Amino acid sequence: MADSKAWWAGGMRRTWLLIALLLAIAPLPSDGAAAVASTPARGESSRGSVVLIRINGSINPAVVAYIEDSLDAANKEGASVLVIQLDTPGGLLNSTQRIVKDLLGSAVPVIVYVAPSGASAASAGMFITEAANIAAMAPGTTIGAAHPVESGGGEPNAVMGKKIENFAASFAKTVAQERGHNPQWVEDAVRNSAAIGDREALSQHVVDIVARDLTDLLLQSTGVEVKLGERKITLMLTGAAVHERTMSLAQRFLNALADPNLVYLLLMGGLIGLYFEFAHPGVYMPGVAGAICLLLALTSFQVLPINLSGLLLLLLGVGLLISEAFLTSYGILGIGGIVAFVIGSLFLIDGAQTTMAVSRGLIAGAALALTAIIVGLGYLIVRDRRGQAATGREGLIGEVGEVRDLIAPGVAGRIFVHGEHWRAVADELIASGERAQVTAVHGIEVEVRRVS
Repeated sequence: MADSKAWWAGGMRRTWLLIALLLAIAPLPSDGAAAVASTPARGESSRGSVVLIRINGSINPAVVAYIEDSLDAANKEGASVLVIQLDTPGGLLNSTQRIVKDLLGSAVPVIVYVAPSGASAASAGMFITEAANIAAMAPGTTIGAAHPVESGGGEPNAVMGKKIENFAASFAKTVAQERGHNPQWVEDAVRNSAAIGDREALSQHVVDIVARDLTDLLLQSTGVEVKLGERKITLMLTGAAVHERTMSLAQRFLNALADPNLVYLLLMGGLIGLYFEFAHPGVYMPGVAGAICLLLALTSFQVLPINLSGLLLLLLGVGLLISEAFLTSYGILGIGGIVAFVIGSLFLIDGAQTTMAVSRGLIAGAALALTAIIVGLGYLIVRDRRGQAATGREGLIGEVGEVRDLIAPGVAGRIFVHGEHWRAVADELIASGERAQVTAVHGIEVEVRRVS
């Protein structure tokens, strides 16, 4: 019994010694090593990933949502960098400010690449390009022309225009200085609509890189040090895997509605459809299509900056054109309607908040087409109302039928006309089988005369 207890005690001691030995030789990571393992420095691995998005068109709330979603996805995936391939004529000022704010505060390095050849980063695109950690352009691209414009595309008024210009210039200089770009040229692009090509932009330190394609861009960006808040990170992008993200269905739909020309056509289609439905009740299809077009146009009003005065002038013009079709104004209502319609169309988009505007050619074509359609439909309506009745008792007048019973002065007979038998009287003798024409209707009796 004593031997067994001694053996058990010796075994326990050997077990505890083995455990202590294993703990002593186990590779316990230090605090620094643990930090490196759990949070690897983003961008320092040559095998990091790259998230690519493409923006082709105006800058609007749909693009804002697209960029913000992509930044979140890149951050969650631990991507090395987000590349924004940009080609834009400009866009909304508030959307631009929001994108610039997102890029300046991004936790993921951002490269804005103006591409492909022939693309441009005009107006709002210049601000977005300058806000990136690395601004790049493809050969044959341009940047600049960021001067504010007024509604309808003209110059702003003296006081408000100066305020907008000073704000835009200060905003652009601040962004350029934050990213180490040329603040003087950026200010000139705002105040004087300066625009330059890729080589000149590189020599004047407006952008950091001119790259032939995405592969060349990643190669030239490798080794570049960027600043993320208080941290500085060196990008290592050679051989990085590229994952492209596209807009969601809702974002694509909203982006399409941000086109002023499409919105204008939807508004015109809605007005014409509803007018046709009210003029010809019971057709249904024009009314349904018009209502859908108007609802889509109203949805786009939440995306685009709509000038209320311009919209009211446009609706007034349509109303005057409709009135011309029913009232005798000797052309005064029609001329006033066309003038109000054209002016309202020019001022429909608030140019103080965006460089986008409705095409002048589209406005001219819409004015002519809308005038022709409304006047034409009005003419048909008036003609129908003034024309001879084709149904009911009034529709019998002028109809020719066959006499079935003798008709004579003071003697009523019968006539088969318009698919029915009617009691008929006449001031002359009309034998059975002869043809007679209805001249008047009195209740259930008609007056007729012989037709040779």
